[in-house]
Amino acid sequence: MKQLQRKNRVRALAVGALAVSGALALSACGSDNTSGGSGGSGSSAKAANIKCEGKGKLLASGSSAQKNAMDVWVQNYAGACQGTEINYQPTGSGAGITTFLQGQTAFAGSDSPLKPEEITKSKSVCKGGQAIDLPMVGGPIAVGYNVPGVDNLVLDAPTLAKIFDSQISNWNDPAIKKLNPGAKLPDLKIQAFHRSDDSGTTDNFTKYLKGASGGAWKHEPGKKWEGSGGQAASGSAGVSSQVKQTSGAISYFELSYATAGKIPTVKINTGAKAPVEATVDNASKAIAAAKPAGQGNDLALKLDYTTKAEGAYPITLVTNEIVCDKGNKADTLPATKSFLTYISSKDGQDALKALGYAPLPTEIADKVSKTVATLS
Repeated sequence: MKQLQRKNRVRALAVGALAVSGALALSACGSDNTSGGSGGSGSSAKAANIKCEGKGKLLASGSSAQKNAMDVWVQNYAGACQGTEINYQPTGSGAGITTFLQGQTAFAGSDSPLKPEEITKSKSVCKGGQAIDLPMVGGPIAVGYNVPGVDNLVLDAPTLAKIFDSQISNWNDPAIKKLNPGAKLPDLKIQAFHRSDDSGTTDNFTKYLKGASGGAWKHEPGKKWEGSGGQAASGSAGVSSQVKQTSGAISYFELSYATAGKIPTVKINTGAKAPVEATVDNASKAIAAAKPAGQGNDLALKLDYTTKAEGAYPITLVTNEIVCDKGNKADTLPATKSFLTYISSKDGQDALKALGYAPLPTEIADKVSKTVATLS
């Protein structure tokens, strides 16, 4: 399995979320070298509402799912705070947490909340405190596909589980036909792509497969891919690029990559009256029903992947910014608080929807802003 993954691993050229007018003031290097969008009407409109604190370079890394949001946030922030350079590298959630726990970055982005052992380990970096999760970016995990002649595809959790575990290998399989009685499904081999890097998107996607497939997904959820077969690519940009260029392909990635690449996405049969499309509004319905999972200042959320509510898209993620509650480095704390204050604000959240992300419910965003103010 590992040999097959290494053989098939690709580092695809990145795709953009939406075109940004003018070059980004700050680059975010890494496997997902996508162009950010101009959603939120640009830095000039936002600059007046950003309070600049701190100078110098702020390093951060992690979730590639929030890369397109970060591009716009960094652009807007740079327009207001020209003395501060913010460099966000979309290395994947697992790598971002590792780098943060090594004390190399001011904060990390992760599509999965911190594990108890990671919180324990963080106490050596966060002197006198610990790492906490701050929900910041919400949105649907789209299941994008490339099947010639098929523009409207419906799948459910058991069928998706079997596709991504190599138990269904052809697009005209009876299980897919049953869900799509009017579609002209070709006799074409399925090319399932998954993430090669440790990924919070993978974690959330496999939590959905495990929780909603009725036992069809035999593997434990996690950032590391455990399914059988398939091909691997790095980052959301890598897997979405492979779907775009490979006939018969299917994969999972944050919605803005589907929007930018004009990749059709699967509607999910959840048991509701109608299959649910991957949209910002449909994801918001699911995120609004999330339950608190953290303690104290940790604001981690627990999502319901088995929802059957009308119009609620079940494959969602919430990206957390991971930061020390206490013990942040003195030279980066002011800029960290300033930047996180902006992105959790109404202006910062309003910039998300045009990019295919779901802004946080107001109640959650307010809690995040209040917690950011207490960082020390």
